[in-house]
Amino acid sequence: MSALKENLYLTSGYLSGACIVAIMVLILAQIVGRFFGFIIPSAEDFAGYALAASIFFGLAYTFREGGHIRVTLAIQRLPRHWRRLQELSVLLFGLALSGFMTWYCWFMVWESYVFEEMTHGYIAMPLWAPQVPLGVGASALALAVLDALIAVLRGDLPDYIGAEDEINLEEI
Repeated sequence: MSALKENLYLTSGYLSGACIVAIMVLILAQIVGRFFGFIIPSAEDFAGYALAASIFFGLAYTFREGGHIRVTLAIQRLPRHWRRLQELSVLLFGLALSGFMTWYCWFMVWESYVFEEMTHGYIAMPLWAPQVPLGVGASALALAVLDALIAVLRGDLPDYIGAEDEINLEEI
């Protein structure tokens, strides 16, 4: 199960990178197209969808790798007991927040599907299609936060702490 989760986080990171490459290709094609006198229909729209997808796909991978901002200056000065309580409370709040975000993203996809909403622009497509990566990325983040919470409850270190060089790993 652990290998499956690790592959999910890594795949999420790769998908985020692929979306950034797609943005670059779209914008570059648009620049070259303008130079030769043709346009790429809805290039800005698809670049925007890829940007949103890259952000949401990157959430779980970044969390897992310790790339999210933490106030380590204050955290590392806490006694061991208080630091563990702080980690637990922050992870519980993070799980609630990421769980709500996941629920709302999937609700937004379902609502767009039910009401048959379409995108605006030269190329109209069902709105739920570019919204699905948001739900997938939010779900992966919620799973990563839950995974870290379970690790702290077991008395282990969450994976994101391993990436923080400033923190003494025996503190938790």
